[in-house]
Amino acid sequence: MTALENVRVALQRKLGTSFHFWKSEKSLDHLNERALELLEEVGLREYADTLTVEMPYGRKRALELATTLALDPSMMLLDEPTQGMGAEDVDRIVALIKRVSAGRTVLMVEHNLSVVSRLCDRITVLARGAVLAEGDYQSVSRNPLVREAYMGSDADEEEGTGKEGVAV
Repeated sequence: MTALENVRVALQRKLGTSFHFWKSEKSLDHLNERALELLEEVGLREYADTLTVEMPYGRKRALELATTLALDPSMMLLDEPTQGMGAEDVDRIVALIKRVSAGRTVLMVEHNLSVVSRLCDRITVLARGAVLAEGDYQSVSRNPLVREAYMGSDADEEEGTGKEGVAV
């Protein structure tokens, strides 16, 4: 499917016509204007007629945001939205998330601390299912338990056994 068709399917959800396979595709044309607005909002207007499989990875992640926005959520759940991206795509997605978060709550799992520092108002750091710290980026990043979980203790460093498995 094209980027436009993907967003249109998401818009169709609100209409309750998602399973009307027997209707003409033209019956969905009234959704095109809103779908194009959403593609514009995430910087994908020029990709409207592009098959999703042919889009670069970072653009596919932006398309995921457009399909999510089509549902008009009051809360968005994002799981590592910048994972696997090059620096140029990370900056674009961070700006996009910042823009679309206006007026809604965003709950995000993200391991890229640069992204966390630019986007998050409140951070919760977990290690092995336990909360290590909560607060703003400055206080959490200076927390000794967080620093040890991410970088290991001096003894860990000497033995080469740094810690892993911390989620922000």
